[in-house]
Amino acid sequence: MVDDSIVNGRYSYIRESKWPVEAIDLHHVVVRRSRAKRFFMRLSVVAVLANSLYHVLIKNESIAFLFWSLMLSGLVVKLMLWKIVEKESVIIIPALGVQLETHYLSGKTLRRFFPIGKILRPALLECVTPVTCYWSLSLVLRDEDELTLVFKELQPPVKMLVPVWKALCAIIDDKERPDTEDG
Repeated sequence: MVDDSIVNGRYSYIRESKWPVEAIDLHHVVVRRSRAKRFFMRLSVVAVLANSLYHVLIKNESIAFLFWSLMLSGLVVKLMLWKIVEKESVIIIPALGVQLETHYLSGKTLRRFFPIGKILRPALLECVTPVTCYWSLSLVLRDEDELTLVFKELQPPVKMLVPVWKALCAIIDDKERPDTEDG
């Protein structure tokens, strides 16, 4: 069930709650793909293949030239798709912890899990470089020297980071608050 959604030119934010008790809270930041990039990638592959066929059929080059051109175009496509991030997800399980997932276009998924007891606080930080300025969401972890980025590959805008930050703060505050029942 999709609870919330924010869309801008580059990213889409989707918040879901799973199961009837809504115990698991999912936050996805999905990269919106442009059709122009896919078109130019396919066009470059067609150009390499057409050039190699021209050399083999018209100029009577060796068939090995065609083979190496096919290998080169396959390598170029693989390199273009290998490290492209499709989406990054934050899965919050209040009783257990937080799982961070990075889904690549190649099908590879990188998962990192942090137990609830290890997370001290989420931090929403403004990062300033000589070229740009952006916001990032980090976790302050127990017994770690450095902050852990929640969205390791993507740089979503602050309006998409705030709901994730609030959800992380809510589970940390619930963990710190002792259970007190009257009776």
